[in-house]
Amino acid sequence: QEWKNSFATWNPQDFCNISKVVLPTDTYWSPPIFILERVNGQNSNLDYMAITHNSSFNSTQPFQVTLTCSLMILKFPFDTQTCNLSIALFLYPVTDLVMKTRRTPAEMMRDSQSYFLTDGEWKFTNLSIIDYREKLDDEEFSVVTYVISMERRPTLYILNLILPTCALYLLDMAVLFGPSSLEEKLSFQIAIILGSSMLAVVLNNILPTSSNKPPVIGTH
Repeated sequence: QEWKNSFATWNPQDFCNISKVVLPTDTYWSPPIFILERVNGQNSNLDYMAITHNSSFNSTQPFQVTLTCSLMILKFPFDTQTCNLSIALFLYPVTDLVMKTRRTPAEMMRDSQSYFLTDGEWKFTNLSIIDYREKLDDEEFSVVTYVISMERRPTLYILNLILPTCALYLLDMAVLFGPSSLEEKLSFQIAIILGSSMLAVVLNNILPTSSNKPPVIGTH
């Protein structure tokens, strides 16, 4: 966060050429921000801000935050999810305080990709920024929303779910149209049904449940 406070200025030449000081956060006023989608999280212990002689304030506070996202899993496991991180200032209307982003979405995207080093299930694909005003109780408040896009890596699901399912269907067709006797076909069909039931149990355990529309793979 960066902001100006015209009451906090000094001439560095009068103070041993000191042009920057670091003070506790509660020494001066600082903008109180709120994350709208926040469920819980852990705040940092960096309760300090840097003040320069030209009334510029700078505060950096990392947060570890858990957010709520609305998932659309119709194309699971080949889905791309979008989550919002909305930062608002509901204590001060836009007539008193307006929040702006300093860096462009491209710069934020580049920095975010450098921080996202884990090689897990999700791949960070895009980041966009929306700056707007939220009207509440006849007043408007400044809100900045970071739209984060994540793409699921489907390799694990292809190997553990899709390929075995396709193999069972191909085996079912081969047995159904093969030259085997009726008794052999029945025994094969029972084995295939048991295998399909086991895959259905596995599918039920790994499919996300936080969506109104079930995935296509779960309806076949």
